[in-house]
Amino acid sequence: MPKRVLTGTVVSDKGDKTVVVRVERRVKHPLYGKIIKLSKKYHAHDEGNAFKLGEQVRIQECAPISKLKSWTVLDRVGAAPAVVDEIVEVDVSKPVTEPKADKPAAKKATKGKAKAEPEAAEA
Repeated sequence: MPKRVLTGTVVSDKGDKTVVVRVERRVKHPLYGKIIKLSKKYHAHDEGNAFKLGEQVRIQECAPISKLKSWTVLDRVGAAPAVVDEIVEVDVSKPVTEPKADKPAAKKATKGKAKAEPEAAEA
């Protein structure tokens, strides 16, 4: 019997020599007929820790390696999408000042305290 081969996305690479691959499939809903996506996660063996988060990989069924692992990663189908981090430069020589609050907002904040203040002044 041939071994099954599935294609999915690596969703975790935190384990040593293990990746978690999410495989999505599209099925027709039995009652409503709408096409829906179902997904399942498989733990796959990655001998060299070569596959990273977000990559498209092919996995193949194998003999059980551990309690959860019974798949091995065959190869990379697509690379992970590039993440662009924006670096913002801050001038540390200038002090940071907070914006001033508007006067109407300040009045609303002290409205409830206005009654308490005259009592404190009388005492």
